Amino acid sequence: MKIAVVSILPEMFSIMFDYGVSSRAIKRGLVKLAVFNPRDFTRDLHRTVDSRPYGGGPGMIMTVEPLKKAVAAARNWVSESDTLVVYLSPQGHVLRHSEMKKSVKRQGLIMVAGRFEGVDERFIRLEVDEEWSIGDYILSGGELAAMVVSDAIIRLIPGALGHEDAAAQDSFSSGLLEHPQYARPTDVEGLKVPEVLLSGDHDRIRNWRLRQALIRTRSRRPDIFASLSLNEEQRDLIGMENNDR
Repeated sequence: MKIAVVSILPEMFSIMFDYGVSSRAIKRGLVKLAVFNPRDFTRDLHRTVDSRPYGGGPGMIMTVEPLKKAVAAARNWVSESDTLVVYLSPQGHVLRHSEMKKSVKRQGLIMVAGRFEGVDERFIRLEVDEEWSIGDYILSGGELAAMVVSDAIIRLIPGALGHEDAAAQDSFSSGLLEHPQYARPTDVEGLKVPEVLLSGDHDRIRNWRLRQALIRTRSRRPDIFASLSLNEEQRDLIGMENNDR
């Protein structure tokens, strides 16, 4: 997979190349990541990529031409027919894990990170396929959002994580929040690891984890729980009154 980001702050993405899961995936050749700076496609001495908004108002707006040229360069680098161009914006569709699973199947993704007060609307109409948001809040620019989306996608690529089952057991991968996790020691200030996890009974442990995931989702994210279609096993587990401890 190839991921391209259009940003005037390419140095911010060094973290993706140098640290964590994304860095290992890039070094293993599982994914390619590149950043295209609109300033590299300007003609003036100051490498200007913004202008005052028509109609007045505070701040500056990113102009069409440098962004279009940066996207064209990104398209040429990705060179895949199913490439999607995304503008990261608080006005966009709020992403869920299911959409990350769809995105990882693509061969190419181009994300445009806006700055200042946003981008010229004509650029969105001419070049952008979809607008994405990572949440209902405002960031100083789209770079952090692009890194969040990149990380969420990269970790789903087969081989990117150390354990092949790790991604499948994460929160949201099954539609549920993840069950509680415990590590050594068994007792921390009187708080003990649930006995079932020490039993060695894999079926019992599996049922406990699934039930805890159901309970946690119902309690913390009732919106997600309400959208679930529970199977018979899940209905039986969530209806159980006896809770293993």
